[in-house]
Amino acid sequence: MGNVIGIDLGTTYSAMSTIDETGRPKIVTNSEGKNITPSCILLTENKLEVGEEARRMLGLDDNTCGRFKREMGKNIKLKLGNKEYSPADLSAVVLKKLKQDAEKSIGEISEAVVTIPANFNNEAREATMDAAKIAGLNVQYIVNEPTAAALYYAFEGGHELGGIYAVYDLGGGTFDISIIQVNGQDVDVIATNGVQVLGGDDFDNIIIEMAKEKYKEVTGETLASEDFTKSNAEEEKKSLSKREKVTVRINRQIIELTKKEFEEKIAYLITQAEMLCESTFDEAKISVSDIKGVFLVGGSTRVPAVLQSVKDTFKQEPISTVNVDEVVSLGAALYAAYKGDKANLNTVQKKAIEQISVTESTSKCFGTEAIVRNEARNSDEVMNTIIIRKGEKIPCEKTSSYFTSHEGQTRIKIKITESVAPEEDMNFVKIIWEGELDLPPDRPAGQELLFTYKYDDNQIMKCKFVDKESGKEKKVELSMANNNSNTASEIEEFLVE
Repeated sequence: MGNVIGIDLGTTYSAMSTIDETGRPKIVTNSEGKNITPSCILLTENKLEVGEEARRMLGLDDNTCGRFKREMGKNIKLKLGNKEYSPADLSAVVLKKLKQDAEKSIGEISEAVVTIPANFNNEAREATMDAAKIAGLNVQYIVNEPTAAALYYAFEGGHELGGIYAVYDLGGGTFDISIIQVNGQDVDVIATNGVQVLGGDDFDNIIIEMAKEKYKEVTGETLASEDFTKSNAEEEKKSLSKREKVTVRINRQIIELTKKEFEEKIAYLITQAEMLCESTFDEAKISVSDIKGVFLVGGSTRVPAVLQSVKDTFKQEPISTVNVDEVVSLGAALYAAYKGDKANLNTVQKKAIEQISVTESTSKCFGTEAIVRNEARNSDEVMNTIIIRKGEKIPCEKTSSYFTSHEGQTRIKIKITESVAPEEDMNFVKIIWEGELDLPPDRPAGQELLFTYKYDDNQIMKCKFVDKESGKEKKVELSMANNNSNTASEIEEFLVE
């Protein structure tokens, strides 16, 4: 019988948890004895090292890399030393380190669940699964970070929790807001939204800009990036969460950073989060007074201005009963036990999770381009039509009928679209796949076509396009676009044993 673990693969820090013998989730420490591991990589003597040393060196030269989670699913390469890696490759290195540390601590890992931001698109979700496979993890499921956190809070609350709650998740790189219905250990996600580039990393960048401005004022010179790194900025950000001002020595020069100036400069980011919360209330068809509690998730919720914003937005004190850096991985461990092979659990563990129920909902709309009759204008228009709407309970499967547009049509062009709202204008949607389906010749117009979209537990799209009369079909299982990841063996070669 192996162990199940939940992994919070974070932008700045990652954490892992398991279910102990009593059926409770617990943090698994890394090989350095720490609860969280910096998601940073240092290349040294042809070895890739993950952890604190890499974090301290971040930004000093080309041999360090971090914050690559923000690029997941994009067709880009990031340089480390003289080699290039995809974001999935680098994430695999972090996951491999966590897997090795977990095995040293608790033994063989049979199954794992990796968390992702709720706002991740299909490519980013596929990239996360890809990274887990490269790292050698048996990952059948991924779960949204706010859902994992909500599951932990509900589990800890037992049967005391009931009603509508919000999960406010502001981490190192991303922001998610979810509205959930909780009944004991049942968690039902009503609505969720997020921003892939909003978090502590942006706060760190603002600290760096403040330091550059102050250094220029004092010396008249431009501050070199290696003289005040992201790691330095992170430490000063933490200090400004406790003090009104901090004094920083750079190249024998003294500069002063104040909390007031910092809060003024991050105000636009906090406002962005507030606006997203309010639009999510509308989607969930609730008012702020309906929300019984607000669960805090992510290290950036410790910033006083963020905490005050939460209080102002939700009109109440938020709930934080556990380390906000660890709650996602703790919930992921519960989800791993809930969704995974029960043969990996003992009797006590099985009993502990038997009351758990989690229902997710779609965070985006999915549709296709089609010619639609506009009766008001008495004309045909090319528009985006929605097949799966945002907020559908998942897993789900939806089928829509379309028809050939002209006589003798032998081919249809297919575009699969993604949007954050039920958008009709093709200029405001993302095309995540396009292709063609060949049709039999010599047929009249109006032949029926069936488009089926299936959204699975991992919130990954699978589509089928069928010509009803002939039975001709095309199946599409969406994967990371132009995936040029290194092979698992290439990644393994560079890992520190």
